[in-house]
Amino acid sequence: MKRRRFGREPETAEEPIVNLTPLIDVVFVVLISFMLISPILEIESVDLAVGGIEKKKDALVENAPLAIVVKADNTIWVQGRKCSIPELETVLLSQKKMYPEKKPQVIHDKSASFGTYQTVKNALEKCGFDQMEIVLKPG
Repeated sequence: MKRRRFGREPETAEEPIVNLTPLIDVVFVVLISFMLISPILEIESVDLAVGGIEKKKDALVENAPLAIVVKADNTIWVQGRKCSIPELETVLLSQKKMYPEKKPQVIHDKSASFGTYQTVKNALEKCGFDQMEIVLKPG
């Protein structure tokens, strides 16, 4: 049986102390690693050209070598000729052989779906093109 002491207040139970030092150390290590690794990472980005009325209009040439136009109804036109998705790769391979150093120009209508753009981009990568120009129409 436990003896009680009169005249003394019972000892209050202290709350356990949580040691946050290891947690803070881990957070700092992760933060420093992100700061060191982030400049090394290659992130795909699109550099937008400066637009305006005074800009030369020769950048938007639909009949230029390797011009790929995606219309509002998601049809794909290569060199002014309508091209279906299955035959897109063969057309792009022949264009790559004819113009190995040229960058293809992709002119995508803003009301066309993003999936069509992604299909064109994947076909270009599969055919060996490592760069492409995205031509934006104003308006």
